[in-house]
Amino acid sequence: MQTATRKEMETLELLHMNKGAGETSYAMNSSVQNTIISCAEASRKKAIVQILCTSWPEKMGIAEMGCSSGPNALRVISEIVDGVYATTRLLERPPPELVVHLNDLFANDFNNIFASLPSFYRKQRQEKGTGFGPCFVSAVPGTFYGRLFPAKTLHFVHSSSSLHWLSQVPGGLEDVNGRALNKGKIYISKSSPQCVLDAYSQQFKNDFSSFLASRTHEMVTGGRMVLSFMGRTTMDPTSDHSCYQWELLARSLMTMVSQGLLEEEKVDSFDAPYYAPCMEEVKKVIENEGSFIAEEHDAYEIEWDGGMKLQSDSLSRGERVSRTLRAVLESMLESHFGSHIMDELFRRFGEHVDEHLSNTDTKYINLVVSLVKQ
Repeated sequence: MQTATRKEMETLELLHMNKGAGETSYAMNSSVQNTIISCAEASRKKAIVQILCTSWPEKMGIAEMGCSSGPNALRVISEIVDGVYATTRLLERPPPELVVHLNDLFANDFNNIFASLPSFYRKQRQEKGTGFGPCFVSAVPGTFYGRLFPAKTLHFVHSSSSLHWLSQVPGGLEDVNGRALNKGKIYISKSSPQCVLDAYSQQFKNDFSSFLASRTHEMVTGGRMVLSFMGRTTMDPTSDHSCYQWELLARSLMTMVSQGLLEEEKVDSFDAPYYAPCMEEVKKVIENEGSFIAEEHDAYEIEWDGGMKLQSDSLSRGERVSRTLRAVLESMLESHFGSHIMDELFRRFGEHVDEHLSNTDTKYINLVVSLVKQ
C-alpha cells in the first residue's frame, strides 16, 4: 500500500479548482483549458479509431484524469462517445459498453459534474437514438500518480491541463539552515539557482514515471493515451512562455511586501507544485519507463486569456488572465497567505499582466503526446 508524504498530503488536500459557478469559479473561468482541450481533438479521435480497429472490446474502459469540474469536465467524454459511435457505424458493428471513470483529487467539485450528467445522457440519447449503448459514468477520487483502477481494465486514458501539477513541492529548495534558496520567487525564474531548477526537473521525472508505471498495470495491451499539459519548446526552464505568469504573480506579492501588507518570509516559504517540461524530458521518461511508445507529439501556442473575447466582455486581458489563474490557484494561495489578500493580490496581478502583454505577446506552450501501451 502506498503511503503519501506530508508534502504530498498537503498538495492532495489543497490543490483544487474554485468550486461552484460564481464569478471566480473554475466553471466560469476555464476558457484557456477549453482551448487546450481543442488542441488534442484530432489525437483523441485517431486514438479511438485505432482502438476499435485493432480490437473490439465488449466493454471499453475510459479514464479522464484530472477532470476538474464545469463545462469542460464532460466535453471530452462527449467527444469520445461521439467517436466510438461514429466508428461503430462506419464499421457496422454494435457499440461496446462504455465504462467511463472521471478522476481528480479528493477536494474536486464532483457534485458539479454529477449535476450535469442528466443533460449529458439526454443529449446522447437525442443525438444517437437507439445507437447510444450503455454508458456508465463514475467518479474515482485520488492522485493519478498512483494506482486507481484494477489491472487491464482501461482501453483509453485522457488527461488535459493536469500533468504539469506535481505530486508535491520538490525537496531541496532550502539550505541546511532551512532558508529559502529561491527568495522572492514562487516558481522557477531567471534568478533561481541551478539547484532549484534541478529539483523541479527531478520531481517531474519522478512523478511522470509514477504516472506511467501506474497506467502500465491498469491498461490493456494496445490501449491508448492522449496527454496534454503545459510545457515549453526550449531546453531552458526559465523561458518566459513556461514561467513568466509565475514571475508576475511573485512580483504582485512582493509589491505587497514592500507596502507592509505581507511578510517577505511568507513569499519565500511558498513554492508552486508545478513544472512545465520540454518534450525532450517527457520522451526521456517515457523511454526509461519502457511500457509505452510515443507515437505522436506536438506543441501548441495558447494565448494567456484563451484568445476568446466576447463582445459583452468588458474585462481587460489582464483581468481575464487574473480570473483564470485565480480559479486555479486560489485554494493553494489562500491556505498559505490567507483569504484577506486574494482580491488585492489578483487585482495587482491583472495590472502586471496588462502591462506585460502591452509590450510583448507571451504565450503558453501546450504539449500533446499520444502513447500506445506495449
